[in-house]
Amino acid sequence: MYKLITRDGNAKRGEFHTVHGTIQTPVFMNVGTCAAIKGAVSTQDLQQIKTQVELSNTYHLHVRPGDKVVKQMGGLHKFMVWDKPILTDSGGFQVFSLSGLRKIKEEGVYFNSHVDGRKIFMGPEESMQIQSNLASTIAMAFDECPPHPATRQYMQDSVDRTTRWLERCKNEMARLNGLEDTINKNQMLFGINQGGTFEDIRIEHAKRISEMDLDGYALGGLAVGESHDDMYRIIETTVPYLPLEKPTYLMGVGTPANILEAVDRGVDFFDCVYPSRNGRHGHAYTNFGKINILNKKYETDDRPIEEGCGCPACTTYSRAYIRHLHKSKEMLGLRLVVLHNLYFYNTMMEEIREAIEQHRYKEYKKNKLEGFQRGDQ
Repeated sequence: MYKLITRDGNAKRGEFHTVHGTIQTPVFMNVGTCAAIKGAVSTQDLQQIKTQVELSNTYHLHVRPGDKVVKQMGGLHKFMVWDKPILTDSGGFQVFSLSGLRKIKEEGVYFNSHVDGRKIFMGPEESMQIQSNLASTIAMAFDECPPHPATRQYMQDSVDRTTRWLERCKNEMARLNGLEDTINKNQMLFGINQGGTFEDIRIEHAKRISEMDLDGYALGGLAVGESHDDMYRIIETTVPYLPLEKPTYLMGVGTPANILEAVDRGVDFFDCVYPSRNGRHGHAYTNFGKINILNKKYETDDRPIEEGCGCPACTTYSRAYIRHLHKSKEMLGLRLVVLHNLYFYNTMMEEIREAIEQHRYKEYKKNKLEGFQRGDQ
């Protein structure tokens, strides 16, 4: 259940109560595709760096180790030793990114595994069954993530199919939550709004899915090649047609600046691989923008990545040492920058929540964005 605490303009400060604990929103979900954050980050680390929600991937866990294996091991929480909320995405985005290996039909999608080439079928019911086996806190509806750009006709047909699939997801989840051997009988369902950059299709779809009274609503099919301005326009246009008293989730977004702008437009939930992926390549997020720790100027720099940062990397190690680790291809280097980046994102979300509560979000956003432009001193 979602409780809206206060608003500052369109920015929302809320709490989302789940069977695995309460999520303070706005929130950034830390992406652990295969039930682990890439970069040798443990669930104990996640507790230490202020992670509220971990996000895992339905498709990848279905391929290996197999969702039935995870169910046998007691569900994802027990399997990965994590006691806070987990969101599983439906597998839709991964399936649709396998464009050369798939066929879309009304019943679902036929495709080949990217691991061993075996034939797999996934439709709304199968996605719900897999996510029920994983026993995540929040399951995402199975949708089609249309390509960008797409013709208006393709987009409309795709969105109509996604709506029909959502109805099937809802019915199947209700059935699964009622079964005796289901691990999490309180699993929640979020629906996904699609429509590309067509404002009228987005709005109409938002209205249709809002009537289904789901636990939350996501904006999908953004950050797939359109400009930032287009993305912000679509968020601004669509969010008012989604229920205010339910969480709104912007899928796969994004940079710290993207998050600040989207919060200002009423978004509560975020996820993105940027902090971990960029961290593995030596790119660290800071309040003065992104730095590349591999730069020669950090070779003898004895300062932490960012002064005053409380992450495990900054409280212990210098830029010089972390640079050396990356240059030497030592895994510890990847791990430290990933931990720093996730801590930075999670801390920024804390600041965002506080700024909304104190009704000074516009000022906070302005100062934060100006800081990112300032550069490393």
